[in-house]
Amino acid sequence: RGDATRACALPAGVTLVKMAAAAQPEVKARTSPKSVKFLFGGLAGMGATFFVQPLDLVKNRMQLSGQGGRSKEYKTSFHALSNILKAEGFGGIYTGLSAGLLRQATYTTTRLGIYTILFEKLTKADGTPPNFLLKAGIGMTAGAIGAFVGTPAEVSLIRMTADGRLPVGQRRGYTNVFNALARMTREEGLVTLWRGCVPTMTRAVVVNAAQLSSYSQSKQFLLGLGYFRDNILCHFCASMISGLVTTAASMPVDIAKTRIQNMQMIDGKPEYRNGLEVLVRVIRQEGFFSLWKGFTPYYARLGPHTVLTFIFLEQMNKFYKQYFLDQ
Repeated sequence: RGDATRACALPAGVTLVKMAAAAQPEVKARTSPKSVKFLFGGLAGMGATFFVQPLDLVKNRMQLSGQGGRSKEYKTSFHALSNILKAEGFGGIYTGLSAGLLRQATYTTTRLGIYTILFEKLTKADGTPPNFLLKAGIGMTAGAIGAFVGTPAEVSLIRMTADGRLPVGQRRGYTNVFNALARMTREEGLVTLWRGCVPTMTRAVVVNAAQLSSYSQSKQFLLGLGYFRDNILCHFCASMISGLVTTAASMPVDIAKTRIQNMQMIDGKPEYRNGLEVLVRVIRQEGFFSLWKGFTPYYARLGPHTVLTFIFLEQMNKFYKQYFLDQ
């Protein structure tokens, strides 16, 4: 009889255990603090900049070459790179590095931090990530805010990388990014630091909508194939796909931004009134496909920068979760 009682009581005990377990509140996995997300975003971008700064310089020089219908200074990206090395030495290809690092510390820190936070907020409780349209919206919002914060560094970068192509008497001669910011404020006014802010933000919206959403989408697609695991190889392939999409979509806006931020005042008037005028004049004077002038260095810069930024970011997040969150 006692055995029978125990046999009857066992399922009830098991049921009570199951009910108690179900009643326990679901413990949400700890995530990195917001400050760490912003920090890692900036550090990832700055680390990538050390590798791609020469490509950024070549891209800017190519976009300014042949401006206004004049003869092109450089035939190809390799021609530009070899000329810069001959005229300015090895250090010349790293001109503007301080501005590039400050741009990442401001622009990339803000955009990736905001993107990561919004992405987590919109991820469902069961772990389902936001759909493609939401990812695009998150990317555009993060990019626009980041671009506004980073515009002063962007203007400094464009001017510093373009300086070497000018005659010695016309060069601005900024020694570093802080010297550039101080002199622009003193000589041209504080507002100059945000010159080209609208095309810069427009470019950032296009870049981030394409880059961040296509990276997440590409990563999901590759993992869904069953041939990839969530590792560096998957991050690399997703980043290269993302970089290609971003290059094709953003180049016309980027050339408008570059020329506005590098323009000089002629008889007290700016060379261009707005980004639309830049695009119209480029098409009329240099041809429609000149909007994609410098495609090779643009992708050669954007592709590896995207790859390196996300690889650094993923590895830092993995390290933090492993050693600080015990996950």
